[in-house]
This record gives sequence, C-alpha cells and structure tokens, in this order.
Amino acid sequence: MTTATKSPKTHTTAPTAKTTEVMSERTPPYRGGAGGGAGYLIDKVDEATGEVVQVPRFRYLPGHPRQIRFDAKAGQFNIGGTVPLGPSLSFIPLAWRVFSDNILNMGRKLWAELFFADDKGAICAVLFHGYSVENLYRLIEPLFYDDLTLADVLVKVTAEKKQTTKDGKTATYYIASFSYEAAAPAEVAARRDFARDFPIWRQETCTTAADTRIQYGYTVPAEDEPEEEPQGEQPTTEPAALPQAA
Repeated sequence: MTTATKSPKTHTTAPTAKTTEVMSERTPPYRGGAGGGAGYLIDKVDEATGEVVQVPRFRYLPGHPRQIRFDAKAGQFNIGGTVPLGPSLSFIPLAWRVFSDNILNMGRKLWAELFFADDKGAICAVLFHGYSVENLYRLIEPLFYDDLTLADVLVKVTAEKKQTTKDGKTATYYIASFSYEAAAPAEVAARRDFARDFPIWRQETCTTAADTRIQYGYTVPAEDEPEEEPQGEQPTTEPAALPQAA
C-alpha cells in the first residue's frame, strides 16, 4: 500500500508499510544506486516459489524505530533502557533533525534526533539534548563547508566525562562528543535510497509544537502529520547559528 506524504526538500513521496513483513515483500517505486535498483535491496529466494525476489536489508516499522538511549548520568548507550551498548556508537546517519520541543515529559529543550541502521539492519533512533547538541553542530558545520552532510560519513559518538562543583560538592555527568571518518560509498547510497523511499520518523517525538532548526531525510506521513503547521523557522539542510544549550 502506498501513502502520499508531505516531503522535505530532499524527497518527493515516500511509500509506507503497516508491518516489516509487508515492507519486506514490497518493491518500492523509486530506484537508485548501481544497476538501477535501490541500494538497500538484496536478493532473496522465495521458499514457496523458488523465485529470486528483491527485499530490503533494513528492518523498519514506520514511525517506530528501535529506541537507542544515551544515559548522560552513566555515560552509556542502551537499547530501550535495558540492553547495554557501551560508551560509544558508530553509524552512518540516514536522517536527522535538530529541533526545540517539549517531548517525553522533559520540558522544552533543544534536541537532536538521529536515525541510523544498526549492525543487524534495524532502523534506530537516538536523542541528544543540551550541550551534546552543540557538539553535534560543531561536526555539522565543517562537513557543510566541505560539501558533505552527516549522511556521507561514519559518525562516532562517545560519552565525554564532565565534572561540576557547587557548594563544595563535585558532580559527574557525561555529554556526547562527535567525530567522523570516511564511509563506504555503497553503504551511504543504501541508506540514502532507503530514507528516500520510506518515511523516517518517530511517533513518540512528533508533536505540533516543534521548532525545527535543521532536518534531513526526516519525513512524517501525511495521514500522521499534525493538523497545524509547526511554528518557527522552516526546515533547511543548511546549519543555522550555533544553538544555546537547553
């Protein structure tokens, strides 16, 4: 089933799927990558017919990516608050946005939301706020002037230890620091094709009140979009002025 979407500058339309199984069996209408096929498609033998079909190698339930959390108190990443991943992550972003909003009952903050495929092919989302967002901007800006985006590189996120002293008491916390290295062109193309063909977003963090600073590859299906347009600056792929930490 194909659903019309309201798309950012980098998109036209994006098909949706009710389940990962439906998505896996469907061939998207858009084709990119080498040989005219979408870069994320792989060959698979249909056990019932013996026919070779193309299916996505990424698993994604639209609007419900796997939740990766950054525990700023412990300096650790985890899956859904339970499965530890360690103090660092490395991934090629396929979509992201920087925005101000009151989400997850945490009050209005400046957030960065990044989407990526993990080593098992699951589409994931991770959130950062405060000074971690400033650090992300420090990575976005030099990439921009080199005619690159986060989608073109392998990003490494590391928990950086910080300490503060107040009333003679020392407190320890962590912020996310970002670095990057070259990414394999085929892997970059696969993620770019996938973000073009499917709506990349997270239902729990999508509201009517977001003030979007920048976004890339982020698409909310039309049937799920808020009735009112978010107030504030229009989304752009160019970095805005360095935001202040929330």
